[in-house]
Amino acid sequence: MSQTIGKTRLAYSRTWHHVDVGTDGRSLGRVASSIALFLMGKHKPIYDPSTDCGDYVVAVGCHDLRTTGKKRFQKKYYTHTTRPGSLRSMTMDKMFEKWGGGEVLRRAVRGMLPKNRLREKRLARLKTFEGLAHPYKANIVKFGNQSVIGNMPEVQQAFKEAKVSA
Repeated sequence: MSQTIGKTRLAYSRTWHHVDVGTDGRSLGRVASSIALFLMGKHKPIYDPSTDCGDYVVAVGCHDLRTTGKKRFQKKYYTHTTRPGSLRSMTMDKMFEKWGGGEVLRRAVRGMLPKNRLREKRLARLKTFEGLAHPYKANIVKFGNQSVIGNMPEVQQAFKEAKVSA
């Protein structure tokens, strides 16, 4: 018999968060760390390091990522194919030109996720876009920490019928 009390299916459901990197005043590392927390599910009361209970994150406006100092021109990203002499380096500026700001943000978030079997699954739930348009508009439930569904008229009516305050 299960010892779990409550609506576990609702607790484990994955919500979609919208992060506008362009209008967010935080730098790359601070935005990436908050995205990593959403992907891991640390904002939920049911968080467990061994289970994947995180949410989806849609990051838009990645072409306007903010960095401090001279990181844009001095930070290097390294790749290696495990063959002798195949170490390649690329500056952040070249990375922006070649793959865009979404790849820079993805790599920053990847470095902040735990190094275990769940890392790639969690990272697959991060969707990055250079502009503001994206195909996941119908799925978005939260803009930052603001809930979108709580303001809908149908939900307000359901709350009134159930006599619950939003």
